[in-house]
Amino acid sequence: MGKLDGKVVLITGAARGQGAAAARQCVADGARVVIADILDAEGKQLATELGERAWYHRLDVSVEDDWTAAIADIETRHGGLDVLVNNAGILHFSTIEETTLADYERVLRVNQLGTFLGIRSVVAPMSARGGGSIVNISSIEGIGGMPYLVAYSSTKFAIRGMTKVAAMELGNRNIRVNSVHPGMIDTDMIRTAAGTGSVDLSPVGKKVALGRVGTPADVANLVAFLASAESAYCTGAEFVVDGGATATHALAIE
Repeated sequence: MGKLDGKVVLITGAARGQGAAAARQCVADGARVVIADILDAEGKQLATELGERAWYHRLDVSVEDDWTAAIADIETRHGGLDVLVNNAGILHFSTIEETTLADYERVLRVNQLGTFLGIRSVVAPMSARGGGSIVNISSIEGIGGMPYLVAYSSTKFAIRGMTKVAAMELGNRNIRVNSVHPGMIDTDMIRTAAGTGSVDLSPVGKKVALGRVGTPADVANLVAFLASAESAYCTGAEFVVDGGATATHALAIE
């Protein structure tokens, strides 16, 4: 018996990276998983790899009508939804002075607006099922700021606050809402945004207590826990998966 047996899980930004790892873990734990993304080829390939308990649905999280269509498709296929993982996100590096309004709005629409639309879209179907779990992927930049990430950090702080409001509003419907705060995780998004390509990220990992960069699987394991009944008394909380990055502060001496 898997801890997610019988559950229907929607994961945004699931075609690669953290989202793909979460999809693999949820399928391994017995769930049926909707791989939602705008990367059609990669999303369809992952769905094929995972087999009959996974399928791909194109979803731009910043578009209200896309959410309506996705929820309708899930209800037609499986009669409802038990878990939403708001994982889709984008990263943009620049100083505040050099961040254009278009840059800021692009990050806000995906990270913050996408999470809001996701939460709002699943309230009715989860309520009809008697409850559910919403897992919002924030960041350690949603706990403390970092230079050159004004748009990203702002949206990740917003996700943290949104999580707490939703937890308070939805607790009486047996819908739990928690946020996950990854540290440095080795994903395509990080490498693309940082322009590192195939460069070794391990020196960054050596700065944290556990001495390594995180993997998508590290995040996926936590997501699966929060999706399952194992976390039945957890809501409105921040769960950090950062190798110890937030255990210290800027004045720490190595």
